[in-house]
Amino acid sequence: MNLKRKLRMGMIGGGRGAFIGTVHRMAAALDGQIELVAGCFSANPEKSKASGADLFINPARVYSTYQEMAAKEAALPADQRVDFVSIVTRNNTHYAIAKCFIEAGFNVICDKPLAFTLDEAKKLRTIVKKSGKVFALTHNYTGYPMVKEAREMVRSGKIGKIMKVVVEYPQGYAITALEGKGGGKISNWRMDPNVAGISNCMADIGTHAENLARYITGLEIDSLVAELSTFIPGRPLDDDGNCLIRYKGGAKGILYASQVSNGDENNLNIRVYGTKSSLEWHQEDPNELIVKEVNKPQSIYRRGNSYLSPAAQAFSRTPFGHPEAFIEAFANVYKAAATASADEVSGRKLKKDYDFPTIDDGVEGMAFIETVVKSANSSSKWTKFAKI
Repeated sequence: MNLKRKLRMGMIGGGRGAFIGTVHRMAAALDGQIELVAGCFSANPEKSKASGADLFINPARVYSTYQEMAAKEAALPADQRVDFVSIVTRNNTHYAIAKCFIEAGFNVICDKPLAFTLDEAKKLRTIVKKSGKVFALTHNYTGYPMVKEAREMVRSGKIGKIMKVVVEYPQGYAITALEGKGGGKISNWRMDPNVAGISNCMADIGTHAENLARYITGLEIDSLVAELSTFIPGRPLDDDGNCLIRYKGGAKGILYASQVSNGDENNLNIRVYGTKSSLEWHQEDPNELIVKEVNKPQSIYRRGNSYLSPAAQAFSRTPFGHPEAFIEAFANVYKAAATASADEVSGRKLKKDYDFPTIDDGVEGMAFIETVVKSANSSSKWTKFAKI
């Protein structure tokens, strides 16, 4: 990062008891380039203040509302105000908060999904493009070095023409609700259409699977057929989903996401089949990338080695044999976004190759959600991908 100081970060949401807020803070702090200096950590002013105290934030910069924070931070001198904000709130608030801070002149890192609806996502894209500000979306699984290696193999032609993509994201945590145990607090608001939107499972983890496939392969969805299911009685949104996908150019895909896959923890995995070879990567064993060819033994590429591409090596922090995982992958999104933010703050022209998920990825994700739900509710066999 070409800046002679730390970037000053503000956070919206992520107060006491919030899992994802803690993850974002650890990721942001990992490389020593970012300092959390302000925040509105809860819609409850008292909880926001208490959370700020937990984090040793100057009380004068712990705010009761995000609108107050945007206005007061923008009024501070340039050498004091935050350089960017991280939004780690619920789905139905992302658009309004991001819009507020972009229009106030701040760079933004936002948790996914981008917005509550595809229409909101498109409006926010227009605002971001017009502003010239940095906008990063935390599709964090793109941050793993071996995911970046897989993408480089595809780009270099190593696997040939892609014929088939199989991507899965099974979790089993919600199965406990069938036994009357609630399914965990993380699932509660995600099952409320007024907060989560038109989908639970596909919006929460299915979008990660779709984004991972698109990041590695570069393929764009042409059409899909989807089935969404709700296995836990009384819940208004899906907890399981299956998709058949037709990609532009002729490749085919299978995407499955589930929160009732009994016994699975966070088993995101992908297989990409090409005419020359195929790739396989598992999130629960993220430091390895499997390469397979006909009539040859499997090859296993491991993180941290000099034989990997520059793209993979640039996002590794420790030597080979020292595992890196979830927090480091999240930190890689922050690392790339921090480089872009430093350029923006310094008045340098923004580049096109920072390697973090952008506003365009967010719009694509919302289009995926809308298309899946439309297909699941339709009697048609195939549904064209929503216009983005």
